Amino acid sequence: MKNSTLISVILFLFISIDSPGISPDKKIEKKAIRFLREETIARADKAIVEKPITVTDSVCSRSAGGKHDFYSEADYSWPDPANPGGPFINRDGMTYPGIFTAHRYAMIRLSQIVGSLASAYKITGDEKYVVAAFIHLKAWFADTATMMNPSLLYGQAIIGKNTGRGIGIIDTIHLMEVAQGILVMENAKCIDRKLLEAIKSWFSNYINWLLTHKYGNDEMNTKNNHSTCWVMQVASFARFTGNEKVLNMCRKRYEEILLPNQMAVDGSFPLELNRTKPYGYSLFNLDAMAMACLILSDSKNDLINFRTTDGKTLKKGIEFLYPYVADKSKWTYNQDVMHWDEWPVAQPFLLIGAYEFGNKEWFETWKRLEHFPTGSEVIRNLPIRNPLLWLK
Repeated sequence: MKNSTLISVILFLFISIDSPGISPDKKIEKKAIRFLREETIARADKAIVEKPITVTDSVCSRSAGGKHDFYSEADYSWPDPANPGGPFINRDGMTYPGIFTAHRYAMIRLSQIVGSLASAYKITGDEKYVVAAFIHLKAWFADTATMMNPSLLYGQAIIGKNTGRGIGIIDTIHLMEVAQGILVMENAKCIDRKLLEAIKSWFSNYINWLLTHKYGNDEMNTKNNHSTCWVMQVASFARFTGNEKVLNMCRKRYEEILLPNQMAVDGSFPLELNRTKPYGYSLFNLDAMAMACLILSDSKNDLINFRTTDGKTLKKGIEFLYPYVADKSKWTYNQDVMHWDEWPVAQPFLLIGAYEFGNKEWFETWKRLEHFPTGSEVIRNLPIRNPLLWLK
């Protein structure tokens, strides 16, 4: 070998091994796995003995639906002091403690269990976690005695006003890690293929409902975090079921509607900043936007780096909000009317940003924040609790 060739090979190997610019995503992924491994497996080992709880285990007398219908009530609707017994009235940002939440928490529990089990399987390859997860998946999506109907006709009802609303669709963001968890586990040898197809059929039917029912169209066309969450969850379910047509529709909505209309040129979200919980809603919407970009990006579509003509990008959104996550005391906008002290936690956009852009500072901030919060409001607004499922 000539000296010049030998030198070139040595330089190539040196750069490949030591350069921080080479595959920073893989370095971040490995660090994230090492950081979360012990806690993730411990949680999965606890979840492995849990029994399924579905919508059929709790019934609310106020629901207009049946035993298999998901039901929830509007968080910010309260009894009217001027009209006791009459229709509830809105108090934005203030959660009424008397609402029915059993179905929501059952779905969150499903997400936590399946997410933990699938993450442990991804780390260890042990199929005992897959077997345990599919007991819950069968109960929710295939067993006719306990399954949930693939629709959300009765979500976030307002007592005395309506039996359900399009806004209620945001409750099913907690099915995202269920769908992603199945994707991670679906090639395990132990899986019942007929059961897997039945579960995929359930999600296909739910996608169809989200695309065709008035409530789905209402939610899709909202102007704030609700429309972001519609795209995020529909994209997740479409990827799980292999529905490329719907994925392309979601990509188009992100590029033409969500990013241009929701983000200001400085990277902020004005519609969220004008709410009574500007901090929490800003975090939530950025998480949802980052997740939508991650789900919708592939070898042919790069939404992570998509830029509008006036320079709006996902990265700009993270750069705007990051200083207030690293040091909350710098927040110059109004404080949230509730749950101010519970935020931030280990926001998914920090890890996604670190993973996609190789930003070590964002990763270190993500590491030091709370990864397994216990507050119900934070959990409700943090659908991505098992980030190892999402790193490619």
